[in-house]
Amino acid sequence: MNGPSPLNKHPMTGFPQVCFIKNTVANPNIVIGDYTYYDDPEDSENFERNVLYHYPFIGDRLIIGKFCALARGVKFIMNGANHKLSGFSTFPFQIFGNGWESVIPQPNELPFKGDTIIGNDVWIGYDSLIMPGVKIGNGAIISSRSVVVSDVPAYTVVGGNSARQLKQRFSTEVISELEAITWWDWPIEKISKHLAVIVSADIAALRACRDG
Repeated sequence: MNGPSPLNKHPMTGFPQVCFIKNTVANPNIVIGDYTYYDDPEDSENFERNVLYHYPFIGDRLIIGKFCALARGVKFIMNGANHKLSGFSTFPFQIFGNGWESVIPQPNELPFKGDTIIGNDVWIGYDSLIMPGVKIGNGAIISSRSVVVSDVPAYTVVGGNSARQLKQRFSTEVISELEAITWWDWPIEKISKHLAVIVSADIAALRACRDG
């Protein structure tokens, strides 16, 4: 057996609160990897409601890798939330028109943090908030109700508001090797065959699975 189909929206029979969201996201600027799921008993298929201020004319993307676990209430603030900061007032007068459109900011006057990129095998806890342009590395863990305002290194646990590093999950040497092995890119048959090693902490065994 090679696990559930990544094309099945609800891979757990009788448990619709878990959804493989690659199958439900329609926005072309939201890219989701296989097997990444969102867990929400209210409406797990409507993950896009958690991607805020994501206006198509801005063009920023939310990219989430494979095998990520996203808990209920995880939200992503995108670049459309930004206001002009260089003047005395940050109020967006221009959006209300009626003559106020004369102060529309130029594109280079608005803060732009770029794409928000979440790696593979990332666990993002309940009610966490990810700010625009943040990069979260492979294997990272974001504690519940964290506010992530800066990049998170691979295989690092962060938490708090603003989120700070709590610990590195493995040694620097092991993390470097995990980044090179990239088990999440293996064929699913190979992943399924070596699950016991993937969920262990034996880097030598994982290396042997890659090379075998």
